[in-house]
Amino acid sequence: MERTDYNGELRLKDVGREVTLVGWVSNKRNLGAIEFIDLRDNTGIVQLIITDSAKAPIVRNEYVISVKGKVNKKDVPNPKLPTGEIEVIVDELKVINVAENPPFIIADNTDALEDTRLQYRYLDIRRPIMLKRLRTRAKICQITHEYFDENRFLEVETPILNLATPEGARDYIVPSRLHHGDFYALPQSPQLFKQLLMIGGVERYYQIARCFRDEDLRADRQPEFTQIDVETSFLDQDQILTLSERFLAKLFKEIVNYEVKLPLRRIDYWDAMDKYGSDKPDTRYDLFLHDITSIMKNSAFEGFHNQKYVKAIVIPSYAEKGTRKLLDALQLEARKFNLKGVMALKFQNEKLEGSFTKFLSEETQNELIHALSLKEEDYILFASSDYRQDIDFGLGALRTRFAKELGYIKPGTYDLLWVINFPMFDKIEGTENSYTAEHHPFTRPRDEDLKYLDSDPEKVLAYAYDIIINGYEAGGGTLRIYDHDTQWKIFSILGLSEEDISRKFGWFIDAFKYGVPPHGGIAFGLERLSMILCGTDNIRDVIAFPKNLQAVDPMSKAPGSVSEDALDAVGIEIKKE
Repeated sequence: MERTDYNGELRLKDVGREVTLVGWVSNKRNLGAIEFIDLRDNTGIVQLIITDSAKAPIVRNEYVISVKGKVNKKDVPNPKLPTGEIEVIVDELKVINVAENPPFIIADNTDALEDTRLQYRYLDIRRPIMLKRLRTRAKICQITHEYFDENRFLEVETPILNLATPEGARDYIVPSRLHHGDFYALPQSPQLFKQLLMIGGVERYYQIARCFRDEDLRADRQPEFTQIDVETSFLDQDQILTLSERFLAKLFKEIVNYEVKLPLRRIDYWDAMDKYGSDKPDTRYDLFLHDITSIMKNSAFEGFHNQKYVKAIVIPSYAEKGTRKLLDALQLEARKFNLKGVMALKFQNEKLEGSFTKFLSEETQNELIHALSLKEEDYILFASSDYRQDIDFGLGALRTRFAKELGYIKPGTYDLLWVINFPMFDKIEGTENSYTAEHHPFTRPRDEDLKYLDSDPEKVLAYAYDIIINGYEAGGGTLRIYDHDTQWKIFSILGLSEEDISRKFGWFIDAFKYGVPPHGGIAFGLERLSMILCGTDNIRDVIAFPKNLQAVDPMSKAPGSVSEDALDAVGIEIKKE
């Protein structure tokens, strides 16, 4: 029997039609003379009615079947299903293939553990919610092609087998069979090649690019991922941001019918850190960090007046819930960020209460009440550190925890903004003049900060920008260095010798001799965009066959060993411990 229709597309307009359908048995109910079957394909579920079950073969859940029958209007519609107003009266049923009982219920609401779902991912994908997410991801790719094609961008593929270059994470390396002792590296990004495309005169490039990074995994990271990679010549930062946010507005409109208000807000990096404790702030709620360093210098508490930075968060109407047990838990969490002096007070009966008040004079207490604009039943959390980023990131993490616990984040809301003016360099702790690149070594310093490159690199800000959506970094980019001398200067500040530069980047730097246009770009994380637009908080939900948190595929059991012959062919011997 040849399919005539897709199950999830049948509607009242089809009543009276003869149809042939195929799919998997999602559910089966036998009411004596009448048998109900929910038939699932990749578009959805439709209800089948078999009035003479004796003539129909026996079927079970996940059997693959085909049926021929007539579309009928239901007496009692099911508003939960798009096909809930119709049913199909079956005249003929054929079993195409049988199935064993699956290890978990194939439905949107399943109690299966994630590793079990990943082990049987081909079954997990049958769940309507998973198919919907994969469809959304595909739609994002479609819109990406449409938008950048319309804006005169050229889609170009860049190499997968590259020379290893330091880009902030560990490379996945591939041994060469033809050149024993030499290795390719899988790309962490197409960074150098897309810059070379600009030098090559392409001017506007994009690619939906596969990338690989050997780094520790989190809910929003995978060892292999996909980014929407964009590079342009002759556009400044404002123009690139405008181009990018129009793309995002198109995505949100077409995927979730949400109108993004343009232009998007822009927040300086240090302002975001000071106010939200994060370079990817979720500004859908108003829990702010308050700098009270100058006030706490007068306290008798050693953990505060001896520290460079003291900050506080005010949790409204939380005083009664702020127990000693909670404070102990918060102090334990704060240690992950090297925070010291984590203390709490309550504002009750128009005064500060708590054991910590014995370290504070009446004048200091009044200053705090005024500076923090305290209201009755407020809970105040204090922390200190000698390092600015530690206290910001630490209190920022606690800010997020309280927001989730108190339900400050409304479902179905979106918050898009730019964080700009990132530091060019990040000083390595415990050193005097050793730095790493905040983004990558090809980032262009702001023109007004070039004078600090020799004297004070920490003052240098970059033409760098991240797009933040609901507290996730959904993309990031920079303007690029386009003159030879500045590029060498940046490499030198990062501690690379002339030999290192020539060996690792000589082939790239050589191109700077032949006329480099001003250029810049951005890369959007396809998985993160898909995750946000699908309303989930785990990128594994939007990847067909992801790795788990141990970078293992529970289904194929990758990574695995290879034969000695395969190792011999590439000149590798496994060291035995």
